[in-house]
Amino acid sequence: MTQPPEDPYLPGRPAGGLDVDRYELELDYRVATNRLDARAVVHARATRTLDRVSLSLQGVRAGHVLVDGRRPERWVHRDGRITIRLGREVLAGTSLAIEVRYGGQPHPARGPWGEVGWEELEDGLIVAGQPDGAPTWFPCHDSPADKAAFTFTVTAEAGYEVLANGRLVSRTPRAGRVRWVYDQPEPMAPYLATLQIGRYQRLVHGTQLLAPPRLLAAAEHDLARQPAMMALFEELFGPYPFAAGYTVVVTDDVLEIPLEAQGLAVFGANHMDGRRGSERLVAHELAHQWFGNSLTVGSWRDIWLHEGFACYAEWLWSERSGGWTADRHARSTRTRLAGLPQDLLVGDPGPAGMFDDRLYKRGALTLHALRLTVGDDVFVELLRTWTARYRHGTVSTELFVACASEVAGRSLALLVEDWVYRAALPELPGSSGTVPRLG
Repeated sequence: MTQPPEDPYLPGRPAGGLDVDRYELELDYRVATNRLDARAVVHARATRTLDRVSLSLQGVRAGHVLVDGRRPERWVHRDGRITIRLGREVLAGTSLAIEVRYGGQPHPARGPWGEVGWEELEDGLIVAGQPDGAPTWFPCHDSPADKAAFTFTVTAEAGYEVLANGRLVSRTPRAGRVRWVYDQPEPMAPYLATLQIGRYQRLVHGTQLLAPPRLLAAAEHDLARQPAMMALFEELFGPYPFAAGYTVVVTDDVLEIPLEAQGLAVFGANHMDGRRGSERLVAHELAHQWFGNSLTVGSWRDIWLHEGFACYAEWLWSERSGGWTADRHARSTRTRLAGLPQDLLVGDPGPAGMFDDRLYKRGALTLHALRLTVGDDVFVELLRTWTARYRHGTVSTELFVACASEVAGRSLALLVEDWVYRAALPELPGSSGTVPRLG
């Protein structure tokens, strides 16, 4: 049968003809040797008539594959993809349970965005899957549009804290090892699935904190205003999206940037200086729980809907907490961007431009231009309508324009087009200093 074309933003990952409902992952991990032995069951439905399916898995080896409890006609694991010949045609809507047993020493995937996925730390590990690192530790239909529920059963040595997405269901010590079970019922894109293992102390003060003992005091200080951030974002964006709450992990290692995952964020030791030097990043990662994790783009071309919103949330927090207003941030940022090359289309940046800082900032400027155009009351109504309508769903720029225009009672398509689909940098509406602090 003819395979669908590849997504240019995820080379090597054609649509596999599957819509995954749930991943069940059983992971047995040895920290000292970075050895993983695992079993995954992928519960999915065929999206079209097909006689074969494929899942992405790289860096470890599949050793056994079953479909609905039986051996398929043939399967092969090559070039980061498990291709399974079913031996029969199945119709669209047919349910399939694909079991894969696999193992090895996982490592990050190297690609256009550097090293992503499974990564050993000095004493533990982190998983940072954005945008294509999920297949480094479990077989998956690696598309941000295919969101599914997850169950994680993880066994590791005693003395380590283990964290995965969702609610901790059980923690069972057994012969020097501990078995942890987490359940993530809200749909989640594969790249947002994560595993964090380290010698952390776990504290719960509304939100949860995992940090090495030596960094605990600095982390508590630097995250002290996070509850106020949460209150502001719930006021502006609507209720926090995930039942298990929010967790911050602080590693004992230096990280280049913080890492987002569904229901949590990971910061390096360098981000917790005891002086709130990274507070804008704390706001940025928290905002991703709404924009990126609950509302997830179906194609990476629309990544500004994640990063532009999270960047604008930094400015909103600054505005609320007594720092610069969002308008001052916006006009300063526009002045700086005007001196940079105007060769990036925010609405289709290409793989090389997905994480360009200009996309983040110009995405935020798009939102500020909308706010200046429709006024604060309509702008907040727009944000809350957007997050409620597509809660735990898949979004696109086209859907955002339609939602914004509906709430505003007039078409905003040309405004968004100027900021998102044209390279030239538009002027912001209004004059500097005329916009009051929101709320």
